[in-house]
Amino acid sequence: MSLYHYFTIGWKTIILYLVILVIFRFMGKREIGELSVLDLVIFIMIGELAAVAIENHREPIAHTILPMVILLGIQVLFAFISLKNPKFRQMIDGTPSIIIRKGKIDEKAMKKQRYNFDDLLMQLRQKDINNIADVEYAILETSGELSVIKKDNKKKQTITYTLPLIVDGKISIENLANRQLSETWLRRELRSRGYLDLTRISFCSFQDGEFFIDLKDDPE
Repeated sequence: MSLYHYFTIGWKTIILYLVILVIFRFMGKREIGELSVLDLVIFIMIGELAAVAIENHREPIAHTILPMVILLGIQVLFAFISLKNPKFRQMIDGTPSIIIRKGKIDEKAMKKQRYNFDDLLMQLRQKDINNIADVEYAILETSGELSVIKKDNKKKQTITYTLPLIVDGKISIENLANRQLSETWLRRELRSRGYLDLTRISFCSFQDGEFFIDLKDDPE
């Protein structure tokens, strides 16, 4: 291989590194463990495109940058749709699964997620929990990480976790049913607190007998 070929590989590597850096910056800030399936697929495809372009030094670099920009456009578009459409977001990212509920393991949820006891025990150990009897709730997030709420043996109270009842102005019927609440009850309670237009609510949850309500930011 001639000196020219080495030079070509070098400058292509630098340019593609900078392009990928810009693309990932536009995709937003997320930890590696929080990547959605869509993010992961795009990351892999961009990495493959870069690797092929560096190996094939005769191919114009524009033939590689264009597909990368298209992938960025797809990711940004899907992310925007996900913000506005909870059903689309669930289809792309999935929903969290409750693996342990009130101290009892949900085997059906584990089978549905193809999640075994070895996985459960390993992730509990990573949370410094050596006794599964100490767990009140364990929630398998869409990123694959296990969120754990320990039992509180000192206080005789019900341990709960946050479930959104309203996100971006839309009521979650599924989460209401999980809390054994009704849509009629929710509307009545919010109306009594002065919230007549639910579409203005960005986030609403009901936990330990109290509401948390956050309104949408006013447009500038």
